[in-house]
Amino acid sequence: MRIDPSFNLGKFLNTTIKSYSEDINSRILILDDDSIVKSDSNDKFTDKILRHVEITNALKGISHSSIHNFEELGYVLYIAVPIKYEGKVIGATFISSSLNDIYDTVGEITDKLRIISMASIFLIAILSFAFANFLSKPIEEFTRAIKKMAKGKLGCKVEIKTNDEFKHLANAFNIMSTKLNEVDIQRKDFVANVSHELRTPLSSIKLLSESLLHQQEEDVNIYREFLKDIDSEIDRLNKIIDDLLVLVDLDKEKLSLNYQTTYINFLLEKIISRLLPLAEKKHIDLKVDFKEKLQIKVDKDKIQQAIINIVHNAIKYTPEGGVVEVSLYSEGEYIVVKVKDNGVGIPKESLPHIFDRFYRVDKARARSTGGTGLGLSIAYQIITLHQGTIEVESEVNKGSTFYIKIPYSSGLGS
Repeated sequence: MRIDPSFNLGKFLNTTIKSYSEDINSRILILDDDSIVKSDSNDKFTDKILRHVEITNALKGISHSSIHNFEELGYVLYIAVPIKYEGKVIGATFISSSLNDIYDTVGEITDKLRIISMASIFLIAILSFAFANFLSKPIEEFTRAIKKMAKGKLGCKVEIKTNDEFKHLANAFNIMSTKLNEVDIQRKDFVANVSHELRTPLSSIKLLSESLLHQQEEDVNIYREFLKDIDSEIDRLNKIIDDLLVLVDLDKEKLSLNYQTTYINFLLEKIISRLLPLAEKKHIDLKVDFKEKLQIKVDKDKIQQAIINIVHNAIKYTPEGGVVEVSLYSEGEYIVVKVKDNGVGIPKESLPHIFDRFYRVDKARARSTGGTGLGLSIAYQIITLHQGTIEVESEVNKGSTFYIKIPYSSGLGS
């Protein structure tokens, strides 16, 4: 088959995705295996590099979708799927679509539910004789569920077997109820964890202070030892409170990052200098390997805190005489900070949860080292705010390696 020499593949591809984009009312981008946009239905990002998490996963052969809430655009659905040829990923298709109409529809359904519930009371009084079985049962189901929710029993479901408007309302109600229940469970877990974390040092301080009050001897060394323990527990309380305040700041929707050009090599040198005494105390060899001199626009203070949390974690869970190595290099469109240790490692089943708040692989061991279970969560949120990622490789009793990846494009829009 002969191909017309005037045939332009790029133009044909661009025309095709624009047509499909109009059909599905969404934006479509085609990227190659280097994350370079080859075609954009909006003609904005052609030949630019995109490093969204969805695209990264698609180029690994994994289809990925997620919902983002932007201040200006509202809710947007991102979907990325791999493009394969003969079993090999050669690129990805990225689609973004506004979900505002869907969320508006859910709001309208909720409003309808309120209106219909109020109107039904009046209608039942007039039409109950003729439509008692048809109307009263769904209303009773909704009423029972709403009363249970008002008493704090979130997660109640409404079962409507008819295939009418009540069925649609019931589905919307059940979705709302499930979401509320999930939020309430997260709230209770968070409060319980915070309470437990604060109670432990407070109990220690209480016990130590009572021991001092009942101390009959006037030995200054005994008092000094007890006060030293109390001071240590107070430091632990302050650390927990500081971490919680950081998390509150990171959770603010309108959090602004103070982007500034930062020499990452110098930043890492400061971090190593700060943590070196801790490593020396455990006779740990804290190594550095700067393969390149790199700078990037980031929030210097927050990035420093994220890296400190991960390096400190590596030192804390590496036994005496071990090695912790911090490396810096570039990889494509990313600056990579690699933190490798030969410590206790992380079990495979725990890896998906290590960035969860208050999660500990070994609670007893974390208590002895003074951990709060918040450090990695804080680091993860800070790196995510910079559109970066943290990847982890680990094997029990052999050590762990953390890859902190920050895109060069992180602060370009600031």
